[in-house]
Amino acid sequence: MKNITFSADENLIEAARRQAIAEHTTLNEQFRLWLKNYVRREHRAAEAMRVIRELQGSITTGGRKFSRDEMNER
Repeated sequence: MKNITFSADENLIEAARRQAIAEHTTLNEQFRLWLKNYVRREHRAAEAMRVIRELQGSITTGGRKFSRDEMNER
């Protein structure tokens, strides 16, 4: 694992440490989780866009144009 050094407000760091202790975890573990989710979010967005592009050519309304009211019916 690679070490990273960050700088942040001292009071914020202390508050985060107290919260991590209360949650039975560490700031390092919370950062690792955040980093993993951050990367995953980017991947999921790219995957969703790929699926949208793929479906754009195959989904149709059968040629019918829907009115605004029809589109918003629940």
